[in-house]
Amino acid sequence: MLGGLISLLGVADVAYLIRVWPKVGAGVVDRRPIQRFLEASAGQKPRSGDARVSSKGDPPPVRPLRVRTARRCHVNSSVAGSRSRIFLLQRCASVSAVANPETASATPAEEQALQEAEALSRGTGKPFGIRPIHAQTRATVMVLNAIYEGDFVGFSYGFRPGRGPHDALDALTVAITTRKVNWILDADVQNFFGSVSQDWLVQFLEHRIGDKRIIRLIRKWLRAGILEDGVVTVDDRGTGQGSVISPLLANVYLHYCFDLWAERWRRQEAYGDMIIVRYADDLVVGFEHEDDARRFLDAMRERVEAFALTLHSDKTRLIEFGRYAATNRKTRGLGKPETFTFLGFIHICGKSRRGNFLLERKTRRDRLRTKLQDIKAELRRRMHQPIPVQGKWLRQIITGHFAYYAVPANGRALSAFRYYVADHWRRTLRRRSQRDGFTWDRMTKLADDWLPQPRILHTWPQQRFAVTHPR
Repeated sequence: MLGGLISLLGVADVAYLIRVWPKVGAGVVDRRPIQRFLEASAGQKPRSGDARVSSKGDPPPVRPLRVRTARRCHVNSSVAGSRSRIFLLQRCASVSAVANPETASATPAEEQALQEAEALSRGTGKPFGIRPIHAQTRATVMVLNAIYEGDFVGFSYGFRPGRGPHDALDALTVAITTRKVNWILDADVQNFFGSVSQDWLVQFLEHRIGDKRIIRLIRKWLRAGILEDGVVTVDDRGTGQGSVISPLLANVYLHYCFDLWAERWRRQEAYGDMIIVRYADDLVVGFEHEDDARRFLDAMRERVEAFALTLHSDKTRLIEFGRYAATNRKTRGLGKPETFTFLGFIHICGKSRRGNFLLERKTRRDRLRTKLQDIKAELRRRMHQPIPVQGKWLRQIITGHFAYYAVPANGRALSAFRYYVADHWRRTLRRRSQRDGFTWDRMTKLADDWLPQPRILHTWPQQRFAVTHPR
């Protein structure tokens, strides 16, 4: 095998990749130049005869790869784009051991992963997959991301490089504000990460990956098992929620199961305007006509059931929502338009100060209540710590909360969150002694010293979307 690689890539290139690749997995070498190189090579169109990534073919060369090592010296390597990607795939597939409790003895690192998975399972109530303990896991994800990033559709935002939840929120806000949207389908797949058919998933991967060793490696990861209540179970369904590769596999599954089908349905079946925004298994679809929305919901239910998935009966709703929803409902003698939740925000049909339509986004009350309960419990545990230590920790919590929820028109929720955090802190400090002297005046000064003031950190969605997607 080494002789074939030398004849294919050259002695210098093979020696360089063998020397650098373990350091990439260990985090010694900067990943960003390699990631940019893989993205550039993945962006090349495959030959018309075969769209899969395999060890055959002679694609055109790309520019040399420049890597910054730990010693800050630069090494140039002229490697053909897809050839180097093939070699990296082969290097990833050479892993001989996977964290499988049935066949491998637990190392200290594996024991730590088991404990982390069990803690996550207890905290969320969901079973988490046992993560393989190898640097090649992240390396494989990096390579597969570069391959599939050119295939994923534009309305898919979940767990993709360079895309986050606020990008999906901006796209949804701009679409509802500027497009002809009168009906919203808020859909959610029930227990998605635990219901994915592994047989279908492998077939989807084989559409794009021709190297059987990568497929065999992913099969081993899928068979690593699920940890729930301290018991390891191996199932033929699910992607192991919590593992490094699980989000990518979920995107691949939904790409073939929903995205391509929905894109075709929008072009060929819809009579009016239609928008789609998907983040992992949460998706929002907007329609101009009610008939299109109901037909799409029926067809979507049959589509996902064909791939071993089901729509959540309580979380899947079709509501009247849009710029003219309030006026139309008032004409028919109905109340205000219903609301829907997406990525932690309640979306409301509102009005601006000038009387124009404004899509308001408020923090979900259940998320806010759960977060405050967690802070209250943690403050009780930190009751006897010094005030500066408590204040520093609370500052980090509030800063992280504001970093996500500080969107326009959500100022009241931010102020309420800071107020209740300060109130829980005051109650905790008063319990430290029977002779407490923490009045609200003193607490206000303490909160001003340690807790950041609420302020809007995100720009308006129309402005950020115009910069992200210039026309």
